[in-house]
Amino acid sequence: MDLAVVWFVLIAVLWTGYLVLEGFDFGVGMLLSILPRGDKEHREKERRVLINTIGPVWDGNEVWLLTAGGATFAAFPEWYATLFSGFYLPLLLILVALIVRGVAFEYRGKIRDEGWARRCDVAIQVGSWVPAVLWGVAFANLVRGVQLDADHQFVGGFFSLLSPFALLGGLVTLSLFLLHGSVFVALKTDGEIRARARQHASVFGVAALVLAGGWAVWAQVAYSVPWTWAAVVLAAAGLVTTLLANRKGSEGRAFTASALTIVAAVVLIFGSMYPDVMPAVDPANSLTVHNASSTDYTLTVMTWVAVILTPLVIAYQSWTYWVFRRRLSTKDIPAPAGLSLKKVREAAFGGASSGGSTGRGLTDGGGTGS
Repeated sequence: MDLAVVWFVLIAVLWTGYLVLEGFDFGVGMLLSILPRGDKEHREKERRVLINTIGPVWDGNEVWLLTAGGATFAAFPEWYATLFSGFYLPLLLILVALIVRGVAFEYRGKIRDEGWARRCDVAIQVGSWVPAVLWGVAFANLVRGVQLDADHQFVGGFFSLLSPFALLGGLVTLSLFLLHGSVFVALKTDGEIRARARQHASVFGVAALVLAGGWAVWAQVAYSVPWTWAAVVLAAAGLVTTLLANRKGSEGRAFTASALTIVAAVVLIFGSMYPDVMPAVDPANSLTVHNASSTDYTLTVMTWVAVILTPLVIAYQSWTYWVFRRRLSTKDIPAPAGLSLKKVREAAFGGASSGGSTGRGLTDGGGTGS
């Protein structure tokens, strides 16, 4: 068995898990200023409903990214070194966005203040929009090929990564995640916000069909191999099924089809790259599955660890989704329980203790509603 090829496939699987799960997280974050309607109080409740749909799972979804990065470092150190040095700035922007987003999720409900909640909402939205675009730009560059020298070092600048093909890739992931998030909200909520999410899913679905269709055909014709046409067809079928199921109110079927679309997109991306892990504009300088991999002993140990631990991680995360499967509505939102801004200032600057925080984390900003 060629373990280098096995780990190339496993890393593709890890990225699939991340993009499918974190994809709807990003979508929900981007919808935070789009979906809520009504007066100020009702909009705040609807924002908390949106946050609550992903409250119990968003941080667990990011574990797939950490695992994908760690697996790349261990299995393909040359790929990891070239990728993270060459894509340093966009990856740094993604990292900062994810940190800001995570802090906003955790601390939104700790302070009972309208201005604080508004700033946290902005942080969540920025922390969702930026990665949603930049992940598409990064993967499009891996399909197209980047400027590497004979030592496999990236010699292009930041703006060399912003080709029309790469920018279109960013719009593709943006539209796919907005669609995925809208369908997820419709699946997880009830009432007016559910109907509104379905309406937005129809709009985003059409946009995704046009953008993703154009990018996929471009990628297939210019940079890919014949067998990945199957992935293009599967992605198109997934998008059409998502639109039809959403129109009929079958949110579960729509979400499944949307997830399959992202799976097909990852197959297209990694299928187009293989046997390279980081294609170069000059094919002679490309990093391949074999010249970038670790030793067979390292890959063997990693394989045994993956065989033992991966099923446990999947089982635990599946159980988490099952526990928090119930639909949410504004009726499930409790009154904010965080400290007032005045008490926070007194505790921070007045030297007086205001007592333990009664904040309930995401339940305040809002919580799981369970």
